[in-house]
Parts: sequence; structure tokens; C-alpha cells
Amino acid sequence: MNQSFASEKAARFTESVIREMSRIAAQHQAINLAQGFPDFPAPEALKQAAVRAINADHNQYAITWGTKALRDAIAWKNKQEYNMDIDPESQITVCCGATECMVASLLATVNPGDEVIIFEPFYENYGPDVILCGAIPKYVRLHPPEFRFDPKELEAAMSDKTRAIVINTPNNPTGTAFSREELEFIAELCIKHNVLAITDEIYEHLVYDGTRHIPLATLPGMAGRTLTINGISKTYSATGWRIGYVIASPEITQSVRKVHDFLTVGAAAPLQVAAAEALRFSPDYYEHLSDFYVQRRDYLLKNLQEIGFDCVRPNGAYYIMARFDKFSLDDDVTFAKYLTAEIGVAVVPCSSFYRDEIPDGRNYIRFCFCKQFATLEAAVERLKKLQTRQ
Repeated sequence: MNQSFASEKAARFTESVIREMSRIAAQHQAINLAQGFPDFPAPEALKQAAVRAINADHNQYAITWGTKALRDAIAWKNKQEYNMDIDPESQITVCCGATECMVASLLATVNPGDEVIIFEPFYENYGPDVILCGAIPKYVRLHPPEFRFDPKELEAAMSDKTRAIVINTPNNPTGTAFSREELEFIAELCIKHNVLAITDEIYEHLVYDGTRHIPLATLPGMAGRTLTINGISKTYSATGWRIGYVIASPEITQSVRKVHDFLTVGAAAPLQVAAAEALRFSPDYYEHLSDFYVQRRDYLLKNLQEIGFDCVRPNGAYYIMARFDKFSLDDDVTFAKYLTAEIGVAVVPCSSFYRDEIPDGRNYIRFCFCKQFATLEAAVERLKKLQTRQ
């Protein structure tokens, strides 16, 4: 019997390459600089808040779209940091991580046959999410080595079929944080073509070298047409908690809440209680966080360059893209698997952030630096073995 029971949608994309590299790392006992999760503890205050929440028996379903305390904290934080006026009762949906936020947002706003613009390279979930909605992904390149978009190319990608544009700033995998001028240009196009903006801002506090994160929703004319996605995974070093949220207009939020309800019902109740406390941390926490990651970025960047990699200097997120031409003429997948199995350091082949027909990614691998210094130092020592290959 040759009939396939896989859907046409599922046949159009693969499993996560990032998570595959973590499995390969475990198989070879390699240092995992592939998947973006910290190997150090979450803040003690956050952990203790979770313990208190469980001991207080917050163990049953929360309100589907999020506990009141968490929604209030999200609205408070955005008012404090960006002067955004958000109604926690009608404009916030708490989901199971930013990953669910993205697919719920797309399912809530995009129709089959619509086009959704995605910047390339892209976080690997975006394309499959659009396909699962029955929509058509349309890609606009971020050009190396600065990984900026060409305004003419973005404008040319807009049409009467364009329903939404997905924006990830600071960006994974490039580390690029869009400037105000770039965001203003995107906003102008969205207004001109009546396009929704779905922004993944999970790395908002991981910005460096004087860079400041600017939420697209704060620009003139964008509050009513932007779905802002965020969560606690990166800022609070709790990627396994799966607490994310979508901020949007009341009308859009109604649709997102309906989709979210039938996708997952709700995020973990005690962890929502704890997250509400974390979102009210003082500004000192975020300043320390940025300094913490700058030290790790600069250490890994310096050593990768001395070893012989040609690196992209990120001004946001916690990844470094690096060319490996000096060590191998192999493609990125082959070289990444070689590094993992033979050198003992796992990375992500950057072709996973591109369509198959785009060759750019085959020249890059991605390192993450959200690790203890001891982990990064051990990885550098292993990578120094590559110097004999130059």
C-alpha cells in the first residue's frame, strides 16, 4: 500500500534542525552551542515565586487567556518601558511560549491564499507556521554582511495579496536589531498596503553597543495593526517554562484568544503566577542582563575570530553567525556535524534559516553564547583544534 497519510502541509517542511543538533550533541557528548537555552539557573526570585505558587495550590486551569496578575504585569511593564497604553482585559493573550503565540496570531489573522512576508534568514518556525495556515510565505532577503533589507526589495514584495509581515527584532539568527529608520519604513508600507505586522520581540532586552529596542507598535499608525509577541524565555532564562504573550488591539485579540483556546487551552498556571513577579523586576535587572551577555558575546567573538572564523558581530540576541571557509569547503550541514562529532562542539547549520534554493546559509554556522563562561571556555579549547586545518 503506497498511500501516504501525511498531509500536504506537513510534507512541505522538516523537523527543527536546531533541536536535531541538540540531539546529535547529546549523542556525541558535545558542548551544545546550538540550541539557544542557558546552562545557568533562572533568577532565584523567579524560582522562589514558582515554588510559592505551587505551594499555594495554583494547580488548576487559569483563565484561558492568562491570569489577571500576569496580564496586569505585562501591561505595567510595557507602560514603564515604552509608554504603551495596553488594556490587560482586552488586549493581551498569554500562550504556551512565543512559539504558540506566533502560530495562534497567524491562524487568527491570515486566510488561506494570503501572502505573508518573512525576512530571510528567518527563525525556522515562521515558514511552517505560515504553511499550516494555508497561506503563502514570501521572502525578503537580509543581505550579508550587515544583514539589512533593501527597501526597494521589501516594497516590491508588497501586493494586494499581502496580509501580514513577520518581523523578528532583535533577530535570530543574525543578531541584527532594526533601527528606527528601518522600522519607520516598514510601518509606512504596512499602512500604505493595509498590512498587519506580527513582531517577535522575545530578545527585546538583549541589545548591545548602545542599541535600543523599539517596539513597532509604538510608531504612529501601528498600534492597531501590530501583534506584538514576547515572553519570559530569553529575558528570564526560563526557556522551558513556555510562557509567552501576544499584545494586539481588542478586535484582533478576540480572534487570537479563540484560536489559542482551541490550540492549548492555557499556559501553566503556577508559572504564570511566578512570571507576573518577574515582569515587575527593577530596571537594574535588565541593565545587568545586557552587561552579562555583552561579556559572553565579546569573549566568544574574539576567540572565534582568532581561531579563524569570519564572524558577524551581533548587536542583539545571543547568537553569532560565522563563516567557516578557512577550515572546510564542505556545506554547512556537513561541517556542523563534523564539529559536533569530531571537535565536540555543536552548532546550527545556517541553511536551516533559508529556503533550500538560497545558497547564503551554506557558508555560515550559528553559535549561541547564552552559556556559563566555563562552558564557552571549554568550547573554545576544543575549537582550537581547527587551527591545524587552516
